[in-house]
Amino acid sequence: MRSKLFVPGSRPELFPKALASEADALSLDLEDAVTPSRKEEARAAVEAFLRGRPEGGDGKIVIVRVNGPATPLFEPDLRAVLGRGLDVVNLPMVESAADIQRAVDAMQRVEHLGGLSSRARILANIETPRGLHAAAEIAAAHPRVAGLQVGYGDLFEPAGIARDHAAALDHVRLVVRFAAAAADIPCFDGALADVASPERCRAEAEAARRLGFAGKSCIHPSQVLVVNAAFAPTPGEVARARRLLDAARERIGSGTGAFLVEGQMVDAPFIESARALVALAARLGMPEARGETP
Repeated sequence: MRSKLFVPGSRPELFPKALASEADALSLDLEDAVTPSRKEEARAAVEAFLRGRPEGGDGKIVIVRVNGPATPLFEPDLRAVLGRGLDVVNLPMVESAADIQRAVDAMQRVEHLGGLSSRARILANIETPRGLHAAAEIAAAHPRVAGLQVGYGDLFEPAGIARDHAAALDHVRLVVRFAAAAADIPCFDGALADVASPERCRAEAEAARRLGFAGKSCIHPSQVLVVNAAFAPTPGEVARARRLLDAARERIGSGTGAFLVEGQMVDAPFIESARALVALAARLGMPEARGETP
C-alpha cells in the first residue's frame, strides 16, 4: 500500500473519483474531516458505499477511519462499516495496547451480534506523545493490528514542533519503524497538508521510504502519483537486487554465509531485503522483477 487517499465520509460524490484514482487504498474518513453535525450523514454514506462494493473486490484496499474508541460514536461507526466491503479499520489516537484490546473487543462484539464474518484488520494511528512512547506495545497488541500510521498534526502541533523539522520527523519515523518491524507489520507516513508543494511531498515520501516505511497518506489526488513513484523501487534497484539474488543462488550449498557482490559484503539480511524488493516490484508489475529467487 504505497498511497492511501483520504476522502471525507460526508462527500459521497467524491467516492467514485477516488475509486478511479491511482491510489492503492482509499481511506473514508468519519473522524476529523466530518463536522459533528454531519457524523450520521457521513456514516450512512460510507455504509452505502461499502455495501455496494462488488463481491470480488474492485482492486482497492478500503479503509475507514472511525471516531475514537473513547467516543460514543465508535460502536455506531463499527456497526455501520464492519462486514463485506471493508478491509481495514483505522483507529485514531491510539495510546496503549489496552486501547487496541478495547477496540478489538468492540469489533468482535459487533461482529458477533450482527452475525458478521468480518476480516477487517486495524491500522493504528500513532499521533500523541503517549502513543509514540507505546508504539512497540501497540504494534504487538493483537494479531488484528495490520500496521502503524503516523499522524503528524496531532503529534507536533500541540507540542509546538515545526512540521518541516527534519530531526523531529526522522525521530518519530524511526521510533514507529522499529516498533512496526519488531511486530513484523508495515508502517505508513502521515499526510502532508501543504497540497501546493509537490516537491515537499516527494521529499517527505522519499525520506520515509529510506527509513523503511511502506507508504504515505495523501489528502489530495494530486499527491498520489508523487507518493506512488517515491515508494516504488527504481529499475536500477530491482536489477541490482536480482544480481544479488543470482549470486546467492550460485552459492547455495557452498557453505559460504557471506560473499561479495559488486564490492559489497552480502549476507542473510541483505538477501532478505533484496527478495522483498523484488517481490514488491513483481506486485507492481515491473518487468525487471521476472526470474527465479533463491
